[in-house]
Amino acid sequence: MLPPGAHRFRFAAPSGSLAAVSFGDPANERVVLVPGATGSKEDFTLVAPLLVAAGYYVESYDLAGQYESAGAGPEPSLSYDYDLFVGDLLAFLNAGEAPAHVLGYSFAGFVAQLAYLAQPELFLSLAFLGMPPQPGQSFRGVSWIGPLSYVIPAHTIAGLLIWGVRGNLNHASPGRVPLVRERFDDTVRCSIDDIIGLMKHAPDLRVELAVSGLPLLVAVGSHDLWPTRLQREFAALIRADYREYSTGHSPCETTPHQLARDLVALYRRASPD
Repeated sequence: MLPPGAHRFRFAAPSGSLAAVSFGDPANERVVLVPGATGSKEDFTLVAPLLVAAGYYVESYDLAGQYESAGAGPEPSLSYDYDLFVGDLLAFLNAGEAPAHVLGYSFAGFVAQLAYLAQPELFLSLAFLGMPPQPGQSFRGVSWIGPLSYVIPAHTIAGLLIWGVRGNLNHASPGRVPLVRERFDDTVRCSIDDIIGLMKHAPDLRVELAVSGLPLLVAVGSHDLWPTRLQREFAALIRADYREYSTGHSPCETTPHQLARDLVALYRRASPD
């Protein structure tokens, strides 16, 4: 359930109608939180009210093909690709008050990077939450699947991901388990397969981010799939702040107060006035 005061709406994106939600006063500085594969806007229902209490207006939406945006996607016979997801994010940012603070969760971190490269004037800051820290074949750093991920098809990796989420290997709280499982009833399976394929060909914008001057944050759980050593190296390469929490892949759900604290610090650094 969304917290009191949340407003559901639909957004007409290039890929189709996206399910979206907003929190707080639209007159305040804008924050856009973008979920990753198998996720949804509901992933931010704990952290968003904390950002609102700090004086921000927060929006999020389901990616095309995911949960309540399942009807959005590419033309028949085409795949979900970076251009589709980036086009949707740019349209969403342009439709509201800009520039905005943007957070990309996991896969959406790659989407946010590409969107920044396309229209940097839309960004006040950029945060990466649990994003794979390596470009190219981004699964190569995962200890249990890394060496095999080069030869395992995207469809198989997606199946393992779905199995893990359904089995609650990420240790979601009991109140969250029905949602993380039932989202698959609506999510288009091929959208997950295509996203995993995209993650095997992740963009490398480390140099562009390092020289951007944009306030950046890399936020991760110490028990995430990707080793924290790689996350720290990535943060150093792009000249980002680095924050680590004693949790897994979902700090927005398991350590929301710590994440909100660090996001607010980032936003104040980006907008000191």
